[in-house]
Amino acid sequence: MNNGSIFEIVILAMVALYLVWKLGSVLGRRTGHERQQNDTLPTADKRNGAADSDKVVPLTGHPNPDLEVEAVSAQAEPGVEQGISQIRAADSSFNPNGFTKGAAAAFQMIVSAFAEGNTGSLRPLLSDDLYDEFSEAIRSRLSAGETMENRIEAIRSADIVDARMEGRTAFVTLKFQSSQINVVRDADGEVTSGDADTAAEVTDLWTFARNTRATDPNWTLVETDTPT
Repeated sequence: MNNGSIFEIVILAMVALYLVWKLGSVLGRRTGHERQQNDTLPTADKRNGAADSDKVVPLTGHPNPDLEVEAVSAQAEPGVEQGISQIRAADSSFNPNGFTKGAAAAFQMIVSAFAEGNTGSLRPLLSDDLYDEFSEAIRSRLSAGETMENRIEAIRSADIVDARMEGRTAFVTLKFQSSQINVVRDADGEVTSGDADTAAEVTDLWTFARNTRATDPNWTLVETDTPT
């Protein structure tokens, strides 16, 4: 092995370590204080009076190594400044920009793991209720012999649309605007949904939560939704 090859391996190792650290600052183990959900995978929070039958989010994906999550456009929508201030008062380390960019990277990771049926990767990233719903959807898909394919071509924006404190738990909701190629195939490999050549514009609302009193700095995905 020449010196050039060794140098490339070292650089790749450093990049991998940085990505693991970056995602760890956004998502992680369940805090134990997330809102409880009884909806089928995945639906809006009924506590807000939203209907659930038409809110299924098409969570599918394969990682796109060329996706520049650090370049994602991020901003907080008007009216959420008070909630962000409340979270900062409870957790002085909270940084909206850093959180948003890390959440965009986590968005790709979770979408990809769901499509691949990788429950091991999903387990530390989701609340208990959401994990159960995702796992059930994966089991149903496997039983039907279906497979999912996805490529996130771009995450065009990731905006904070809601931020609040409920007791000691912080909740932050982001609206992701992304371009995705989604395909569903049956047991014979025939395409039953989607287009392998045409990207669709997709809008998702994802809510993350963290117990601000916990020593664990990680956030957990507790809810997925689509805008009305």
